[in-house]
Amino acid sequence: MARVALEIPKIGLVMDAVRVTRWLKGVGDLLKAGEPLLEVETEKSLVEIDAAVAGRLAEILVGADQEARVGDPVAWVDVADAPDAQPPAPAPPLQRAAAPELPARPPAARAPGRVRSSPVARRLATEHGLDLRGIDGSGPRGRVQLADVKRAIDGAATAAPPAAAAPPALAPMRRALARAMSLSNATVPQFTVERAVDWTVVETLRTQFAATLAPESPRLSINDFLLQAVARALDEHPAMNATFTGDVNGPDARVVPASGAHIGFVIAVANGLLVPVLHHVERFGLAELARLRRECVERGLQGRLRREELEGATFSISNLGARGPDRFAAMINPPESAILAVGRQRDGVVARDGGVHVRRLSDLTLTVDHRVVDGRLASDFLARLVEILESRDWHLG
Repeated sequence: MARVALEIPKIGLVMDAVRVTRWLKGVGDLLKAGEPLLEVETEKSLVEIDAAVAGRLAEILVGADQEARVGDPVAWVDVADAPDAQPPAPAPPLQRAAAPELPARPPAARAPGRVRSSPVARRLATEHGLDLRGIDGSGPRGRVQLADVKRAIDGAATAAPPAAAAPPALAPMRRALARAMSLSNATVPQFTVERAVDWTVVETLRTQFAATLAPESPRLSINDFLLQAVARALDEHPAMNATFTGDVNGPDARVVPASGAHIGFVIAVANGLLVPVLHHVERFGLAELARLRRECVERGLQGRLRREELEGATFSISNLGARGPDRFAAMINPPESAILAVGRQRDGVVARDGGVHVRRLSDLTLTVDHRVVDGRLASDFLARLVEILESRDWHLG
């Protein structure tokens, strides 16, 4: 037998630390490669981490409610002898991995004698700068629940604010978003192209398709049509479906093409944004896309996105809906190469076939990584996307 260390993998571009929320296996349990092993809380969601190897769980190094950095060993697994198996590490590294010291954590997270609390309660308390030690828990064994934190927030709102009170610490999700957007602005040369789209055909088809769907099927939204249209346009313009890697000044600089349309869509959550990813969108009809999108949004709002739903996108869609602006430009979410910003629908006057018509229009703004795509290709892609959206050629599924 050989002993192999299981490490915290990278989850997303800017994540550097996680908190272990629970182990799904115990010491002595048999593991299969690829099966869920533990659940961790990142700055964006609760994520299950799979076992990288098959064997028997020999030792857990980082327990529930403890923190670890990316790359830290969290467990030892006994596996059958293999040429690439690594012998156990000496004791000092294990001691360092068991309780890693993390910088810039909120005061409540650093305090000794950690309070029993649910992940959503901890997240909300952190966002409002509350110390869980000062909140009475109503759950089992005094566990602080979401409702307890909400009551504490309501109570704090009625109290007089202290003079010259310091602003609350930056919430973890807002910190992650700030890092990602700073990285985008500093490292990605971006440009935009714009085009208006007429939603008349899409709105007509939404009504027609609704009559053919099963009663339990989710209602088709504009976002489902956007997902299918973007996937088709990416298939016809494969150079758009790629990412830039490496140093622009070094020999490792590459434009790496993607296999399939992996599209992220921006959703607003408390104190930040999430960009869950639908993989291989080209494989699904509108009805299935509606179901997958709804399930993904629900998990995102609950903070329970799976690891694969946070990684691998090359393109994103940001639609701010009916209350959004007429037009806006979104920033690229690295390492993606483009993002489409969708302005709100509004009545507009168009000249067509010798006549003047009032139609439901939106402005589309495409932001592109100039290292991957030039202006002509971006313009051609956007023009083709509008053609698809204004056509009657759709796959319901």
